[in-house]
Amino acid sequence: MGFFNLFGGNGNSDQIQEYLDKGAIVVDVRTKAEWDEGHVDGSTRIELGLIPVKLDEIANFKKPVIVVCRSGGRAGQALQHITRHGIDAINGGAWQNVAAVVSK
Repeated sequence: MGFFNLFGGNGNSDQIQEYLDKGAIVVDVRTKAEWDEGHVDGSTRIELGLIPVKLDEIANFKKPVIVVCRSGGRAGQALQHITRHGIDAINGGAWQNVAAVVSK
């Protein structure tokens, strides 16, 4: 995992599209208040602090994961837990990065 993947600095729409094409689940790690301001349609909200205890649930999706937040920082923290659990995942950065690809 590269530096920019960890912190969501690349905004790589090609990689996001590749994961969406593989049936990836979008996991949004923001708070409920942030989620209520907008989110990717069909995404799942699991706050960052709950990621370590929800790893089995995430693994049970049996799909790749795109992790998003407001800017990519929290998604990068969640990504570390998720990939250590053997789950294929990327940092989508800000949730709007994924929303833009979904709406194409």
